[in-house]
Amino acid sequence: MSGLNELIEILQQAYALRALLASILVGITCGLLGVFIVLRNMSLIGDALSHAILPGVVAGFLIAGHSLIAFFTGSVVAGLLAATAITWLQRKVKAREDAAIGIIFSAMFALGIIGISAVTRKQGVHLDMKDFLFGNVLGIGNDDLWLGGLIALYTVACILLFYRFFFITTFQAVTAQTSGIRVDWMHYFMMLLLSFAVVASLQSVGVVLVVAMLIIPASTALQLSKRLPVVLFLSATTGIISAGGGLILSIIMEFPPGPTMTLLAFILYLSAILFSPEHGLIPQFLRGRSRRHTRQLEDILKLIVRLQEREEFDTQTLAERLNQREKAIIGQLNSLKKRGWMRQGEGKSWRLTDAGLERAYELIRAHRLWESYLWREMGLSEGQLHAQAERYEHSLPQGFIDAVDARLGYPLTDPHGSSIPQRESVIDIEPVDKSFILLTELEIGEAGMILSAQPDEGVRLTLWDAGISAGQPFVRAPSDSPEVLCLQSNRGTFVLPPSLAARVRVRRIIP
Repeated sequence: MSGLNELIEILQQAYALRALLASILVGITCGLLGVFIVLRNMSLIGDALSHAILPGVVAGFLIAGHSLIAFFTGSVVAGLLAATAITWLQRKVKAREDAAIGIIFSAMFALGIIGISAVTRKQGVHLDMKDFLFGNVLGIGNDDLWLGGLIALYTVACILLFYRFFFITTFQAVTAQTSGIRVDWMHYFMMLLLSFAVVASLQSVGVVLVVAMLIIPASTALQLSKRLPVVLFLSATTGIISAGGGLILSIIMEFPPGPTMTLLAFILYLSAILFSPEHGLIPQFLRGRSRRHTRQLEDILKLIVRLQEREEFDTQTLAERLNQREKAIIGQLNSLKKRGWMRQGEGKSWRLTDAGLERAYELIRAHRLWESYLWREMGLSEGQLHAQAERYEHSLPQGFIDAVDARLGYPLTDPHGSSIPQRESVIDIEPVDKSFILLTELEIGEAGMILSAQPDEGVRLTLWDAGISAGQPFVRAPSDSPEVLCLQSNRGTFVLPPSLAARVRVRRIIP
């Protein structure tokens, strides 16, 4: 508690309050500009400009002494000269971008160090190299604070006024050029704003760490969102938290302010990498584990349909079939029950629900249609089909499977001769009698449609095994034998025994 009171007491001091306000302004300025710097792949240029301003600082001091305006003007001019020189090397000398940046910023940085060393040898002159390299946020005066506020306000105003130009030149430079927008002017304008940001950050974090305040908050925001307005807001917010929070932590822990701000920004970035809802490593791991668990459950669902034919079964039998412990099988069946795909009967018996059967049919249909496509269209051998289909059947969207079904001409069997379930969607056929009848009540020559709701689960499964699905229109055709009942549809002729037909529910299609 005493530590908190001490912090509050320190922040009430004028110098600490100026430092906190200046840090927040730096966080806003660098956070907003950093988004465009990172999106334009100009992170190294930001580093170069932060080092290249030192000769401008020396020049400003030689002309006007300890003058904030002189430091500001000299730094901006030096930054623009560095940006121009880098662009010239790239375009005229054909130097690689990273090489051009390294050449210019190292040369100007070395020139600035030599200049500072030269002027500090004169009697009565004090230019502390450490303050330029690592900042001295606690030594910020009112003039520095006003300059930082004006630069932050100017940066925000420019982004609001020229947002459309920043947007199109960042993502579609060629389109912007063909639209008459001067991309090179926007590039140099960005360099001007970047020079302003570097000057504003000089006292807070220094030339060495300013690139961190430009890059890390923007990179953090891009981990959290892909919409540019949201990214700009998140980057500015992250910059404020990094700069302001870093200053407070440095006071509490008695650490140097600039490095503490940078380290806090890095911690926020690391947190975004780990916990970002869409791109975070931990959510991705959890989603991947959930998908693997779902695939495992769906494979069990298919096996139950294929082997048990929706009759009651006990967990011991299923454990033997799957070569797993009975305890593990019970856990998986309970997971299926939570999803509404299974229900528990008496004792150890389990049964598929309608939703479970529907999902199993979708998976089997996707598997067998994809096998048919790979065999017919891609020329794969029968031995290669199963593994490929097993890999994709869980993730192929229903619309894609419907397109494959149509492309193949609605096949009834796969390359192995197994029946392909037909999609159970109600065909738009009007008018339809709303009351159902049994299939045997339908006269020869009359049209009907198989209903999804059947008297028991076995009827529906038997129809599916025969290749007949709900929503499928047909006409009852004459039969050569009283032992069978014939149905004619656009997908072929189906033969059913009268004992089964007497239990099948249909709707009569009225001509």
